[in-house]
Amino acid sequence: MPRKIFKKYMPDQHKLRAHPSLRWLGDHLHNPNLWHLTRKSVSRAFLVGIFCAFLPIPGQMLVAAVLALLMASNLAVSIGLVWLTNPLTMPPIFYFTYRIGAWLLDTHIRDRINFHWDLASLQTEIAAIWWPLLLGSVLTGVVLALLSYVCIQWFWIWHVNHHWKKRKPGRFRQKDDQAD
Repeated sequence: MPRKIFKKYMPDQHKLRAHPSLRWLGDHLHNPNLWHLTRKSVSRAFLVGIFCAFLPIPGQMLVAAVLALLMASNLAVSIGLVWLTNPLTMPPIFYFTYRIGAWLLDTHIRDRINFHWDLASLQTEIAAIWWPLLLGSVLTGVVLALLSYVCIQWFWIWHVNHHWKKRKPGRFRQKDDQAD
């Protein structure tokens, strides 16, 4: 089952419950549905985690945890997928989403940022790229989240059917051997 694949890489639920950044969720973390590895909970977790990974905001893990609670998706998978955008992958991913947003808004793409280490420069540069970045990130996040949801649903069903087909001939041979 695909459950074995996911279980191998999942963190321990007891460690996650004790994590300081998630402790504020309290009793909600004791809901067993947040920890089950089913086709529905894992596919919803991919939907939540990948969408939140593309949000250009701080606290992506917090947003993923809240959405996982609301959508009854697997909490660990939802939070883990947020790390698709880590300090190494953020610059190329967010530059790509910025370019998509700028193209959709038909605005000039800023290839160079005139950045100086002061608050006024930072505010000016962020104000110039914020809307294209947000639009491109949300749109890319929605598209990839929906695509991953459908792919996980399809993969899970295929994987279960594949293993049933592999088991089927062996079961009938054993019954035939016992009948003889």
